[in-house]
Amino acid sequence: MNSIEFGSKWVLSIQRASLALVATDPSNQLTVATMDGAEQTLSQWLTYFNLLTVVLDPYTHESGWIIPTADRIFAHYKGADVRCAFVVTSDGDGAREYLGKYSEDWLVLVDEDRELVSSLELERLPALAHISQDGSLAGFAEGWNPADWRDVLAGVEEDMAWRSRPLLPAPEDPGAFEGTPALS
Repeated sequence: MNSIEFGSKWVLSIQRASLALVATDPSNQLTVATMDGAEQTLSQWLTYFNLLTVVLDPYTHESGWIIPTADRIFAHYKGADVRCAFVVTSDGDGAREYLGKYSEDWLVLVDEDRELVSSLELERLPALAHISQDGSLAGFAEGWNPADWRDVLAGVEEDMAWRSRPLLPAPEDPGAFEGTPALS
């Protein structure tokens, strides 16, 4: 039993390490638009603040499960020097319909052709991505694993000198899940 338990922990460590090697810094010149069509390069979105995004695929159930959790995380950082945004892999109308009331509360960026997802080399959605002002990928987590998301948020708090973390998981959050392919 111990060797199996040790072996599965070791495999998990290898999987996490390989994920860290997969995601990359996005292209700062990539154009990203709001759901209303206002376009800016990624570097323009990063002029004043880091960007904390939850990347969603509106064509899957799994991404929908995390929307209330993302809303709670974004609300926690409302006063911090970080810009929170949903990135939805659809057009503006699809993003608005998918997010419903949440589209009125938060910045919503659309990535219909999945250029940002591809630039980040994300493999699973939903994903949490923290992009620094210099355009580098400061942290990311794919799928929903509360421990992985906490690690990304620890980086946000360190960068922003924000010393309060949201509770993850909260009782209303879904159980951990792998997510779905990002570039299917």
